[in-house]
Amino acid sequence: MNKFIERPRYLCSMGGAVATLKALPRAISIIHAAAGCGGNFGNALNGATGYLGSGYCAGQALPSSNVYERDIVFGGEERLEEQIANTLEIVDGDLYFVVTGCMVDIIGDDAVAVARRFKDSKKPVLAVETGGFKGNSFKGYDLVLGKLFTDFVEKQAVKDKQTVNIFGLVPIQDVFWKGNLKLLKDLIQKLGYQANTFFAEGETIENLRQAGAAGLNIVVSDVYGIEPAKLFEETHGVPYITAPLPIGPASTQDFLRQVGAALAVDNKLVEAVIAAEKQHYYGFVERLGDVYNDLDLQRYSIVVADANYGPALTRFLADDLGWLPELVVITDVLTDQEQQLVAARFNGFVSGIQPKVVFDTDTNNVGKHFTKVWPRNNNARYFDSFSPAFVLGSSLDRDFAESLSAPHLSVTYPISNRVVLDRGYLGFDGSLRLIEDIFGLLVGSR
Repeated sequence: MNKFIERPRYLCSMGGAVATLKALPRAISIIHAAAGCGGNFGNALNGATGYLGSGYCAGQALPSSNVYERDIVFGGEERLEEQIANTLEIVDGDLYFVVTGCMVDIIGDDAVAVARRFKDSKKPVLAVETGGFKGNSFKGYDLVLGKLFTDFVEKQAVKDKQTVNIFGLVPIQDVFWKGNLKLLKDLIQKLGYQANTFFAEGETIENLRQAGAAGLNIVVSDVYGIEPAKLFEETHGVPYITAPLPIGPASTQDFLRQVGAALAVDNKLVEAVIAAEKQHYYGFVERLGDVYNDLDLQRYSIVVADANYGPALTRFLADDLGWLPELVVITDVLTDQEQQLVAARFNGFVSGIQPKVVFDTDTNNVGKHFTKVWPRNNNARYFDSFSPAFVLGSSLDRDFAESLSAPHLSVTYPISNRVVLDRGYLGFDGSLRLIEDIFGLLVGSR
């Protein structure tokens, strides 16, 4: 685990669970923990996510058992049962989900057993142990999905081969999740299929409940959503494939071909969709040709991001934008095997660029890794300066960008220096928005 907790780029596993449920329509989190946990989550899931806001029955309005010393000494299950009953009576939702904090997990409170006492209630009540020591936000996402897939999604004897499920993109931890999921749904629809994403705008709890009828699960990550996908396959017999986040035309056409092959889509249709999308994309991008050359907008670049965004953004910069990414810092806590999977995504870029990839959770070390890649001028008469440059990261990386006199764009959690509504960066259309944001910064500072 991290040696440092200063300026973290994620919450604990319970925070990730609360964030996941917050993004699920009409799902009500019930926190079984001390009062401070819910308060901290409310702050972290608002200002650090492009000013997301609290939403329905979230933020400071989260139902919580608010356990204190007496409950820790004698056990808090009674208090939790009381809180669930009160929440069912007062709060209108379609799903009630108990998540637990460190202290109640340590003393052995059985939240799952308490939730089962409400099996005859009109609304489903689930629970999973999410003590913060289990991991970070990404772990909380996996724990919640695993519970939903095994205990909430209904088994379907008949499969709808025209429907797929998409997961692996962690809501709120990916600040652009709603826009990104819409863009992914649009891509799948162009292949003639419908997609359940569970967390996109307009979806309902019923979409999740009937997800077992899908013909395929698509996990847009090498490390997140994999365990839930395995549980889904074991429980519902639905196979899954993994694919990296598609940012830019190069990776998006690969994504469409991979999904098309898994779904046995006619290759002519797949290529026709790719051709139409590329024509649309380059019809806009070609307008930048003059300004790109006249103002010399090519840049050295550094990417500081999670395991999903790091490879996707770097490939976009190298293969689509014509930039020179020199350093990538992956900020997640990963196993050696997961690091190998992520590192492999940086091989085989069409541009031939091979950036230095390091795995480090400490924000303070980004500058140290850069110095190793690009040594500073030691009063040498001639020195190849790292300029002009650009940094893509989170709000935490602004100071580092300023030390390089480089523009900076926040694209990964936490983001506190821009407002995010329905923006997304995936696919052909999303990469146009990313180009606008990047070049808008460059020409805006002239």
